[in-house]
Amino acid sequence: MTPEKRISPWSWVPSLYFGEGLPYVAVMTISVILYKRFGMSNTDIAFYTAWLYLPWTIKFLWSPFVDIIKSKRWWIVLMQLLIGAFFGGVAFSLPTPFWIQASMAFFWLTAFSSATHDIAADGFYMHALETKQQAFFIGIRNTFYRLAMITGQGLIIILAGKLEQQTGNPFGMEQIPYAWMTVFLVMAVFFVLLGTYHAVVLPRPQSDTERKHLSNKQLRQELVQSIKSFFQKKHILTAIAFMLLYRFSEAQLVKIASPFLLDSAEAGGLGLNTAQVGFAYGTLGIASLVIGGILGGIVISRRGLAASLWPMVLMLCLPNLIYVYFAFVRPESIIVINLGVALEQLGYGYGFTAYTMYLLHFSQGPFKTAHYAICTAFMALGMMIPGMFAGALQEWLGYPLFFVWIVLATLPCFWVVALVKKQLKE
Repeated sequence: MTPEKRISPWSWVPSLYFGEGLPYVAVMTISVILYKRFGMSNTDIAFYTAWLYLPWTIKFLWSPFVDIIKSKRWWIVLMQLLIGAFFGGVAFSLPTPFWIQASMAFFWLTAFSSATHDIAADGFYMHALETKQQAFFIGIRNTFYRLAMITGQGLIIILAGKLEQQTGNPFGMEQIPYAWMTVFLVMAVFFVLLGTYHAVVLPRPQSDTERKHLSNKQLRQELVQSIKSFFQKKHILTAIAFMLLYRFSEAQLVKIASPFLLDSAEAGGLGLNTAQVGFAYGTLGIASLVIGGILGGIVISRRGLAASLWPMVLMLCLPNLIYVYFAFVRPESIIVINLGVALEQLGYGYGFTAYTMYLLHFSQGPFKTAHYAICTAFMALGMMIPGMFAGALQEWLGYPLFFVWIVLATLPCFWVVALVKKQLKE
């Protein structure tokens, strides 16, 4: 037995997938709240942060190179160190006059590094663990990915909120820039330490090696063949429609939900502070999301995907009515707001399980790793495009009518589920 095989997966699987989740939530969620606290309009927040999905949308273009050039281990360590450096760049850009341009550039670099890290981490997982270990640790990796979500959407937002409420700071800066600079410096240091840790503890499986014998021509051929075979799959148009439209409503809601909770009553929002939003979405919300995902997995494992689709799409879409209630009634009770957010996230976690399982189902075949990367690219595209215009639409309609639109925007989801249901019966 080699020394590498004696390294316990417990020493690196949890930390690897915690490190995979945190940059994603920082780019997709923390950035939205940060820009809202800095006074950016909902139109600009939704448009600019939606573009940050782009690296995940096109990551399949360079996934074969991550698979072939150097080792997955090398890519993981490098990307974690780069993510730490880019978080530091976000931190130091916030007190400057050009904070919008600089912070967006560093967020984009973080997104590119995170997407590359995803490719390497998922590939390394398959190289470093035997089949039985992969099955055993699938729940562990998902749990720590969700814990990263709780940390990002919960603890980090709460920390920022507490720092915002302090009076004064050692540098004499305005309190909001100081609070968020501190938060991103903490994350920067964490990722530098994480990359250093993984440079030591990650095993070195023999199968995870650089394949130098492949020429540039062979690399191109492999990429072209993997993409070509994906678009030759049966029911490809139905599959693409499903990937793009299943989350059409959610893609818009996710960009506006936090700004709505943060906006004052005069602006039509619920007037929560940063720490309260962190608790609602990052603690109760994520816990409910995890519970929904676990329940969804149990149901699919027992009933199958085809039999589970309609209940899951209903659980995904109907809780959007909660935001219609919030916008028209504007409850003042923080308990009611927290319970509403928790219920919406429970439904989303339950309904999203069907989406994930369909992507895994459709990716099967000789190029399943590359095909899954293409599927997730369509998933990211389905979140990016609707999200880009959600802010402008909300400011045109106002919060109440916007959330009515969100409910109507679930109709394409029902249509594509009907198509997929028919496909799965064939």
